[in-house]
Amino acid sequence: MAIGDVFQVTTGDCSDLSYVDVGLYDTPGYGSVYVLDAERPAIVDTGLGTNYELVLDALDDLDIAREAVAVIAPTHVHLDHAGGAGYLAEACPNAEVAIHEIGAPHLIDPSRLVKGTKRAVGSRWQYYAEPKPIPQERIRELEEGDIVDLGDHALETYHAPGHAPHHAIYHDPANDALFTADAAGIYVPSRDEVRPTTPPADFHLGKSLADVETIRDLDPSTLLFGHFGPRETGDVPAAYAEVLTEWVSRVADARAELGDDEAVVEHFVERADTAGIEDVWGEEQAAAETEINVRGVLVSLDRHGRPVES
Repeated sequence: MAIGDVFQVTTGDCSDLSYVDVGLYDTPGYGSVYVLDAERPAIVDTGLGTNYELVLDALDDLDIAREAVAVIAPTHVHLDHAGGAGYLAEACPNAEVAIHEIGAPHLIDPSRLVKGTKRAVGSRWQYYAEPKPIPQERIRELEEGDIVDLGDHALETYHAPGHAPHHAIYHDPANDALFTADAAGIYVPSRDEVRPTTPPADFHLGKSLADVETIRDLDPSTLLFGHFGPRETGDVPAAYAEVLTEWVSRVADARAELGDDEAVVEHFVERADTAGIEDVWGEEQAAAETEINVRGVLVSLDRHGRPVES
């Protein structure tokens, strides 16, 4: 796998579906942007604006004219999933940009989103591109239950606010597949495991577990992760519920023991759970991912207290 590679999704019942590795943070495999070659073609998620040209190259490889793209559908407005939306909207002039209604204002005016992202990622902003605002008239605001009609495919919208309040997941019945973004965690194929993604400032364990139940109720044959590509659903939802609950409990226990949040962050960054994934996404990304996930849980504990589940 190399950054820029395009893969056909053959998992489960999928057809007309590919994804391109957009190499978030210069990490191969870490960013998956999906292209649905439907009667009305769609792009689901966009990656950072940094490598948006790779998505356009994928359209060329799939023989989809940029003018033919009907829908660009970020799952949520975190910039690793929506940072390229403005660039792609500019390059695909006939596409509507579909996003959950809570996230729409941040695509129209990304300034607050950029400010919060810079605060969260610090020096890692070097990997980002300043997002381009999208004209309001290009945006379709989605609510729970809305259907984006793609002709022979569709995107059924389900609100999944545990990761972030503007997060949605999209079900494509024709493919019996679910675009999960971060609602089912980060699947690491080389280790066949799911890892938690709990960034500040809006992670909520109870809502995240409810999102997992939504996925279980839909029971798709394929999960289309926003990081590292697709996987047969199997036992992933149940496994992720356990992973999340254990992760929050571990962070809460460390805070109770250490008493200082910076010491809690250092505790997790320095330990084997970081080193264990260095072979997947490198030392820098492993440390950064761990730090952000710890800080997200700490913020959630401050706001909501320690959940019964943890």
